[in-house]
Amino acid sequence: MKTALIVILVLLLAPVVIFFMLGFSSKSGEAPGLVDGHLANCPDKPNCVSSENISDVTHYIKPITIAKNMTFEPLPLLKNTINDMGGIIQKENDNYISATFSSAIFGFVDDLEIRIDTSEQLIHLRSASRVGRSDAGVNKERIELFKRLYNNQTSLQ
Repeated sequence: MKTALIVILVLLLAPVVIFFMLGFSSKSGEAPGLVDGHLANCPDKPNCVSSENISDVTHYIKPITIAKNMTFEPLPLLKNTINDMGGIIQKENDNYISATFSSAIFGFVDDLEIRIDTSEQLIHLRSASRVGRSDAGVNKERIELFKRLYNNQTSLQ
């Protein structure tokens, strides 16, 4: 009876310990950054979405269109949106932002990358988990929320 209880406890605790270890390991590393001036393609895992590669139907999401009559720079609003969502900006320049988001319980780190394409009047987005295979749709939901919040801010300008 005592041995069975110990086995059950170990079986119940093992996944929790593994998730904490994965969360800890996801803290190291960084976003892939730009590859030939574009956001990196998503790996062959369901825990990534990107607007950069339209032929990758599994991971594709629509970019944000920059209004032709926009009288303000999108970068400050993009940064505000990241901050409002609880993200931490890691890198930025005139047309690129990299930010991280961490899950509340296990501390899993996801990367959000943004590339402003002024020639096409688009804001490309990529959100991906650093570890694991599945994200239960968290990265796609993050991008959809990001788009809504950003668009709300632009309508106030």
